[in-house]
Amino acid sequence: MNSLRLSFFCVVVVLGALPYFSYAQLDPSFYASTCSNLSSIVREVLTNVSLSDPRMPASLIRLHFHDCFVQGCDASILLNQTDEIDSEQTAFPNDNSIRGLDVVNEIKTRLENACPGIVSCADILALAAEISSELAGGPVWEVPLGRRDGFSANQTLANENLPAPSLSIDQLISAFANQGLNITDLVALSGAHTIGRAQCRFFVDRLYNFSNTGNPDPTLNTTLLQSLQGICPNGGPGTNLTNLDLTTPDTFDSNYYSNLQLQNGLLQSDQELLSANNTDIVAIVNNFISNQTLFFENFKASMIKMGNIGVLTGSQGEIRSQCNSVNGNSSGLTTTATKESSQDSMVSSL
Repeated sequence: MNSLRLSFFCVVVVLGALPYFSYAQLDPSFYASTCSNLSSIVREVLTNVSLSDPRMPASLIRLHFHDCFVQGCDASILLNQTDEIDSEQTAFPNDNSIRGLDVVNEIKTRLENACPGIVSCADILALAAEISSELAGGPVWEVPLGRRDGFSANQTLANENLPAPSLSIDQLISAFANQGLNITDLVALSGAHTIGRAQCRFFVDRLYNFSNTGNPDPTLNTTLLQSLQGICPNGGPGTNLTNLDLTTPDTFDSNYYSNLQLQNGLLQSDQELLSANNTDIVAIVNNFISNQTLFFENFKASMIKMGNIGVLTGSQGEIRSQCNSVNGNSSGLTTTATKESSQDSMVSSL
């Protein structure tokens, strides 16, 4: 426990001063001379999409997370099913759940017209996540760039690595530690649930049969329980949506953590941050409640850290001409990659 506490305080001390030399392979100016209008193109597409679909920023942040937790940040989540590729898009945490694939394709098409063969799909995901945070009123950071795209996907690993919404706090800590992320990263990245929606199927057990008890989750606020039971009937289809943040569902702020204090965490894995007896994590949550700037600074640092997981650089991987297929594959920009669903949350669990 002492080591966990030390880890937290070290992160708070450095606060947003995370030096880019920690990520020497990546650099925010990577495309300065080869595709100088990269950010403006991505921003224009996302701004237009967000006007008609305010849920999209949450979906794109989640898409980046779901990519990085499987084989690293290599755009493997974007690859469609083929004879050679077992697509991650049909893994349980992603199936009928991930959104924004067609938006990524639109960005890629625009970039191929402006600077063909230059910008990787993995970098598009990372940059789209940052701009999505900004569009929702959240933190802004310089995104280290220079990732290259992988040649494969791993559905089995997606099922294993992406945290489930029913995980305990100890299981969540372990899942993040497996990616080189600490408890401050866990709490900070969970804060992405300050925006977006979730389907009933990801939390319905909390409403009727928590841990196979035949009763609701005792840590769930009773008023919220009654409201959710109206949205998610027992035995229903499980696809109805509700806000992850009850108060400001489309604004990136620290209200997600305040909701936890009132036992208004939507997913079990949300409420686990406070319901479990982990004083280090409770301290981080309380600090983020009282200091939104502290939350924003740690969210930025954790997103940069997550975006460096298992990156391919230099001569590794490739720059895909189409994000949903490796070069030389003629699967096109449609089929699975344009399949839209109704889940916005950062991760299936968080």
